[in-house]
Amino acid sequence: MTIEEVEDRGVVVIAPAGRVDSTTSDELDRRLRAVLDRKAPRVVVDLAQVEYISSAGLRVLLALAKRMREQKGALALASLGDAVRQVFELAGFLPLFTVAATRADAVAVTSAS
Repeated sequence: MTIEEVEDRGVVVIAPAGRVDSTTSDELDRRLRAVLDRKAPRVVVDLAQVEYISSAGLRVLLALAKRMREQKGALALASLGDAVRQVFELAGFLPLFTVAATRADAVAVTSAS
């Protein structure tokens, strides 16, 4: 897995690519914690290049959502592919997140929060 990090209109965009599973989820968690340690108030996780996400990856994103709420920040997920969206749906996680169709939409929603 690789992880891209960029800033767009004051929003930190984290874009993992590959599989987010028990082998790689710790790396994603470390990167997201580093972003939160900088007190980034607005974060988008762009999942366009994620081909698979396991329960370990879901836990990382759920923990991120909790920390963002505690910091009164804004979080959105972007570009969930069919396989990733299905995992979120089966786990019942979709209602827990703001989900946008594209990175640009997610940045717009998050920067407006």
